[in-house]
Amino acid sequence: MALYPKIGNYLLIAISYGLYIKWEPVYALVLFGVTAITYLAALKIERDQAYGKKKYIVFSGITLATLPLIVFKYYNFLTHSFESLLGEAGITLGMPGLNWAMPLGISFFTLQAIGYLADVYFGRIKAERNWWDYMLFVSFFPQIASGPISKAADLLPQIKAERVFRYEQFASGCRWLLWGMFLKVAVADRINTIVGPVYNLYENYDGMSCLIASILYTFQIYADFAGYSFMAMGVGKIMGFDLINNFNRPYLSQSITEFWRRWHISLSTWLKDYIYIPLGGNRCSKIRNYWNIFITFLVSGIWHGANWTFIVWGMLHGLFQVIEKALGLQKSRSTGIVKAFRICITFFLVNFAWIFFRMPTLHDALGVIEKICFQPSFDFHIFMEYKTLLFPLYIMIVADIVNEYMPRFDLFHNRYIVIRWSAYMLVLILILLFGVFDAGQFIYVNF
Repeated sequence: MALYPKIGNYLLIAISYGLYIKWEPVYALVLFGVTAITYLAALKIERDQAYGKKKYIVFSGITLATLPLIVFKYYNFLTHSFESLLGEAGITLGMPGLNWAMPLGISFFTLQAIGYLADVYFGRIKAERNWWDYMLFVSFFPQIASGPISKAADLLPQIKAERVFRYEQFASGCRWLLWGMFLKVAVADRINTIVGPVYNLYENYDGMSCLIASILYTFQIYADFAGYSFMAMGVGKIMGFDLINNFNRPYLSQSITEFWRRWHISLSTWLKDYIYIPLGGNRCSKIRNYWNIFITFLVSGIWHGANWTFIVWGMLHGLFQVIEKALGLQKSRSTGIVKAFRICITFFLVNFAWIFFRMPTLHDALGVIEKICFQPSFDFHIFMEYKTLLFPLYIMIVADIVNEYMPRFDLFHNRYIVIRWSAYMLVLILILLFGVFDAGQFIYVNF
C-alpha cells in the first residue's frame, strides 16, 4: 500500500525536528536557519539570470549558511591560535571563549545544504520550490547526526515519490540495521574498553601496548562510524528510502587513494565535487594537480575538527596521495602476495594517521608515536585478558574478507532460509553477549 508522500513527509519532519529538539531545543533554530538560507538563496539564484548576481547570491548564501558552523566549531580554535601567535610576540590578549556545546550534526547538514546550493548554482539541478520537501531533505533524522551526506539529486526525488512497502527492501533494511548495531555495540564499544585506558594514560604504558591500542583504534573508528552509517541506511530502507552506502570495506584497499573511494564515500564525493574539481582537479599541470589533492584533504582535516591534530591528519592523507600519484600507484592493481603487501602498507599508513586523529594534542600524538618507535616491548599481558572479548572483531574482519573476495559465502544473503536466520540469531546473540550498552554517543557525532 502506498503512503501518501505529503502526510508521510510531514510526519518525518515532525520526528526529525522532535528528536533534534529533544537533544537541545535552541539548536533547532540553527538547523532551521541553515535550511531557510539555502532554500531562499537557491530560489533567488534560479530567478536571477545575470552571472554576476548569481555569483554574489551563492557566495552570500554559502557564507551565511556556514557562519554557525564557523562560530560553534572554529571560534575557540581561531581565538586560541591568535592568542598564541600574539603571545610569541610578547603580547597578551584575553579573548572571550565560547563554552556552548556544538549543535548536533552541524557539519553534516551544513555540507548537505551548501552542496544543494552549489548544485543549483552550477545548473546540475533545479531549485526546490516545495519548502516542506526541502526541510525534510536537510533534517532527515537517520542521517543528520553523522551522515551520509546525501545529494539533492538522489534524496529529493525519493522524498517526493510515493513510498510503497516492499518486503525485500524492508528485509534488507533490517539486515543493515542488525549488522550496524553489531559493529557499534559489540565491536567498536567493546574495543573502546581496551583502547580508551591506554590512549588516555599512554605515558603509563609501553610501546607495544600503544601499538596494539593504535591498531585496535583503527578498527574501532571503522566499526563505530560504519555501524552508524549502516543503521542509518537500514532505517532509511525500512521507511522506503535508499541512502548512499558510506563504507565499502576500506581496510582492504591497496592504496590511500582507493581507501578514500571506500571510506566515508559521501564525504569523499562531496570533497571531489565541491573542492577538488572547482580547484581544477586533474585538468591542469602535475604540480597544480598535486596541490589540488593536498588542499582538498587539508579541507577534509579542517572539516573534521578545530584542532591541529585533525589538520595534520588531513595533510598526511593528502601527502600520501600525492606520493602515490607521483609514483603511479593510485590506479595500479596487484595480485597475490604483492596485493597483500600493499593492503598491509595502506592499513599501517592509515593507522599512523589515526593516531593524530585520536589524540587531543600534537604533543600527545607524538608521545604515542615515540612510545611505539623508541620504547618497544613484547609484553602482551595487558591485552591477553581481553583476547576473548575481541571475538566480535574477528567476526567483522572475516565477514569483510568474505564479502570482498567470496560473496557467495555471505551468510546474510544465503539462499537457504535456515542458514540466513542462523546467521541473524548468531549476530544477535553476540550483541547481547559482547555489547556495551552504556558507551555513549557515536564518534562522528562530535564532527
